[in-house]
Amino acid sequence: MTAYSMQFDAVAEDLPGPKWQARWQRSWPDYRAWFLGRQGQNGPSRAACEQALDHYMPELLPVWRRLCQLAGNDDLAARFLSTWCPPAYLGGCSLAAVSRGGSIRLVRNYDLSPELNEGLLLRSAWTGTPVMGMIEFLWGLSDGINQHGLAVALAYGGRETTGRGFGITTILRYLMETCTTVADALAVLQRVPSHMAYNISLADRSGMTLSVELQPGGGVRIMEDAIATNHQHGAERASRPEFTQTVERLDHLAALLTTAIEPDALAPEFLRAPLFQSNYAGGLGTLFTAEYDPSKGELVLWWPGSRWPQSLAEFQEGSRHVPLSTHVQPTADYAHYGNPGLETTWLDALASLSPHVANPEAFEHWLQTARGGDPDWMALSGVFYATTGRRDANCH
Repeated sequence: MTAYSMQFDAVAEDLPGPKWQARWQRSWPDYRAWFLGRQGQNGPSRAACEQALDHYMPELLPVWRRLCQLAGNDDLAARFLSTWCPPAYLGGCSLAAVSRGGSIRLVRNYDLSPELNEGLLLRSAWTGTPVMGMIEFLWGLSDGINQHGLAVALAYGGRETTGRGFGITTILRYLMETCTTVADALAVLQRVPSHMAYNISLADRSGMTLSVELQPGGGVRIMEDAIATNHQHGAERASRPEFTQTVERLDHLAALLTTAIEPDALAPEFLRAPLFQSNYAGGLGTLFTAEYDPSKGELVLWWPGSRWPQSLAEFQEGSRHVPLSTHVQPTADYAHYGNPGLETTWLDALASLSPHVANPEAFEHWLQTARGGDPDWMALSGVFYATTGRRDANCH
């Protein structure tokens, strides 16, 4: 049995400096390989990236320039950090925001392979506004909260199409740096295009909650309930819905809302199936549950059996080594993915996709390596991106 674990670090640095630079030097080699492996060097030029930031998010431009300096003023790094028309990237996640009786919570599960998350909680004040959140792509955010009591979290929208826009994690960073309310954030989301389909949940100190569906290249659909998983409302079918259980998870969240669940009872529900996922070997396990309290500026990171409270006012640096799983939990949905009633493993299910990949020989080599107990998830995503990822030529 394989044991899965992660180290989570809490770091405070008001302005980008030596702490951020140390993280960059540690993480950039892997990110550089990822960027080049997905033809990121063929994307927009550095000048085009800077122009896009200046046009859509000018308040972030000085921060980006400072980060570029700390990254050695490398051209490829600058383009990577801009996240303007980046390569496609996927994920999981469940989101819900509830406000009742003066109590407010935004809760999210982050579902992915343990190898593909930075495990970094950063407390910063890059543009003068204190912000606390989980870092993605070394300066973006998968979720966070700011001094004004605005909280936000993202979930992959289930479509691999790309368009002319920014990586969603940079957009969430921009929301945290410049917005004070859900209404402010909605105006930004309607103006700044996302390069892929994403679902966003928001909550603010007033008790306003909202979820929106972002379309590749721009476009926002406002949802009635502040819940989201990994599909969107529309004609296009989500990617791998049986594998991700996105419909089952959204139905479960909707059912929770009908029970008039109290906001402070929401996080424990995210530690149970079907919201909590344990398919770490398959690249879709819950790495952490984040519970944000906009009224108090607080965050609790949850795992089964443990929790890590933090706040903007009394942020504590430190590290936690978290065991994620001691075994792979088999479920009918994973074991019989795409073939109800068929006795097969998740690797056999992947093998059935061989005729649809760009390089079947490379895919077969990957399968053999994975069956030996050492799956290279970055390499696998590259195989599928070659056949399904679509770029917008107008990004240059």
